[in-house]
Amino acid sequence: MRKRLLPLLFLILTPLCLRAWGVDGHRAVGKIAEHHLSAKAKREVQRLLGSETLTLVSTWPDEVRYYPEFKSTAPWHYVNTAAGLNQEQYLQALRAQTEPNAYNVLQAKLRELKDPSKTAAERVAALKFVVHLVGDAHQPLHAGHAEDKGGNDIKVKFRGKETNLHSLWDSGLLDYQGLTYTEMADQYDRQLRGRQVRQWQQTPMEQWFWESYQSSEQIYKEAPTGTDIDYNYYPAHAELMKQRIEQAGVRLAQVLNATLG
Repeated sequence: MRKRLLPLLFLILTPLCLRAWGVDGHRAVGKIAEHHLSAKAKREVQRLLGSETLTLVSTWPDEVRYYPEFKSTAPWHYVNTAAGLNQEQYLQALRAQTEPNAYNVLQAKLRELKDPSKTAAERVAALKFVVHLVGDAHQPLHAGHAEDKGGNDIKVKFRGKETNLHSLWDSGLLDYQGLTYTEMADQYDRQLRGRQVRQWQQTPMEQWFWESYQSSEQIYKEAPTGTDIDYNYYPAHAELMKQRIEQAGVRLAQVLNATLG
């Protein structure tokens, strides 16, 4: 019993900065993706996951990272680079990184998911990481600066409480809107237009990270260390937060349709 409780205690005690988009954000991404799967991809997802769903497995990589056998996966959830890069410089830096990160691991897990020589268990694990890492790729501070650990070292106050810039974008803003992940996914998805969805889905994967990096650059400028973030911050950034979750959901569906369909 005690052994089974340890991962739960880690989840309770570990800062939210380690969980991109929080539980509700990742599940909203998975839920939106389910709405946009092709029939063939939907059948293959169901065959692989059984009674589980994309929505529920979206948080699995965060939940297992505290087990010894998954400890090495911690750097898989982000890509940190230097500040002040233009698009060409950023993409060069992104491609040049050889250590495991969200960009190169996501590509590797898509290859594993598609590989018929892999065991069912390996393909299931690959699918769970793909679902999660597409969400991570769209959280701006998961493509932040190496020197401040993606905003983790930038201390701010939000609603009178001490936090950091990374944690604010992981969960603080999502919690502030007061929606469940089901409400979030349904509300966001209803507002999407077909042309917009197709445009987002045609965007190359490395562009997802560039979009996050661009957004993070602006976020950094607006919140230097010690900033007391007031009630104006959420309405000023809610649209960006919503758009990144929408984009993650429809792009996740697209890569799964291409890989499994």
